[in-house]
Amino acid sequence: MKKLSIVVLISGRGSNLKAIIDVANPLVNISAVISNRPEAAGLIYADEAGISTEVLDHKDFATRLEFDSALQECVDKYDPQLVVLAGFMRILSQGFVRHYKGRLINIHPSLLPKFKGLDTHKRAIEAGEKEHGLSVHFVTEELDAGEVILQARVPILADDTEESLAARVLQQEHKIYPEAIQLFAESGFRPDRFLKPVRSDN
Repeated sequence: MKKLSIVVLISGRGSNLKAIIDVANPLVNISAVISNRPEAAGLIYADEAGISTEVLDHKDFATRLEFDSALQECVDKYDPQLVVLAGFMRILSQGFVRHYKGRLINIHPSLLPKFKGLDTHKRAIEAGEKEHGLSVHFVTEELDAGEVILQARVPILADDTEESLAARVLQQEHKIYPEAIQLFAESGFRPDRFLKPVRSDN
């Protein structure tokens, strides 16, 4: 059986990367992990799992477009069917996003289309929301606006802080991201064949 080849892009601790590695999905092959930060702790998880790693420090490039061009060249060496953003803290250029249209996914800590952008946990609490969660979605040229593949929901408790809510959402991220990649593998690598279940976890 042909495996889904993925490249994972990270910038930091790599907890979602670790969750994807730990599932050891027989339908998925992580071809490489690429970081824009040399000190990213997630590179250690990849090394321990015997996965190829690359570091492309964005500080070495004069412009965002130059970095994205080099990143695209680096990713394309591995010819992935799916590019997974797992805590990759860079806004990607339109050209990069178009190049991977339909095979570039991200995980965002809110129930999109609510709370696009930053500080989602704080904003959800301040807005008086009763539930919060996360969304795995396709990346498009508009920030956090791509089609949602999978979501998970958590209640917002009366005594929740930004930190406590973030911790519960992160637990669900570690479950949902591997599931979303599984859906992509089972679809025959075709985005238009997705089922789009929405799971509720209390």
